[in-house]
Amino acid sequence: MAAKPVTIENPGDPRIAEFRDIRERDLTGRQNRFIAEGTVVLRMLAEAHAAGRGFSAEKILLLRNRLEGVSEILDRFPVEVPVYLADADVLDGIVGFNMHRGVLALGRREQAAEAALLDGLPERALVLVGCGISNHDNAGSMFRNAAAFKADAILLDETCCDPLYRKALRVSVGSVLSTPYHRGGDAIALLSSLAERGFAIWTLSPRGETDIRRIPACDRMALVVGTEGEGLPEAVLSRFRSARIPQSDGLDSLNVATATGIALFAISSAMARI
Repeated sequence: MAAKPVTIENPGDPRIAEFRDIRERDLTGRQNRFIAEGTVVLRMLAEAHAAGRGFSAEKILLLRNRLEGVSEILDRFPVEVPVYLADADVLDGIVGFNMHRGVLALGRREQAAEAALLDGLPERALVLVGCGISNHDNAGSMFRNAAAFKADAILLDETCCDPLYRKALRVSVGSVLSTPYHRGGDAIALLSSLAERGFAIWTLSPRGETDIRRIPACDRMALVVGTEGEGLPEAVLSRFRSARIPQSDGLDSLNVATATGIALFAISSAMARI
């Protein structure tokens, strides 16, 4: 049963201070707190909260006319999670721009240690690793692809952007809340941890030696992708096997979001056949 909604009439009300000027606060970070935006992401947060995936909701802010449409989702949250309502002019004054979606929640993530995440992976597992992914759209798309092709976890090195950034979370369609992940640490150290646990590690590059369709499948596989433009660091490419997605001559590379989807499909299909 959801908490009884409370109306906010003043944008300066301290009870909704965390939602104020959210674009600027996106840039400075929230230390494992995040803004979930939109009905789909709110539903995913409710599911993650209920399933004990390390995510919880602290409070919810809605445009008044959105209440009825999300009432079923609100009922999935504990009654201790306050729900606030505001009219359009007040909500826009709180967030600092026209919030046409009208559905916001403040969430918190309790990050598990990298070793705990890796040690908890099943014997048959597919992991996606990102190095230097700085574009939030790409980060969100990677999570969406990982969820679509049933990757068991995502590892992001310390140079990657935060997938809990509001836009990344929205682009992922909430998949950041359903796919186990760890962010932090050096890329080589992350990949070494995977290798120690029996993962076959394949880097993705336009100059990769092996056609992605001909990678030999095994029970534990890791796909490594880098940022657009520079791609993966040479230190990573030189240490692990490399694969490529065949494409037309004269085209430098695919968008990392597109490439990740194609490669995950190829690897997950190969794993399904063994």
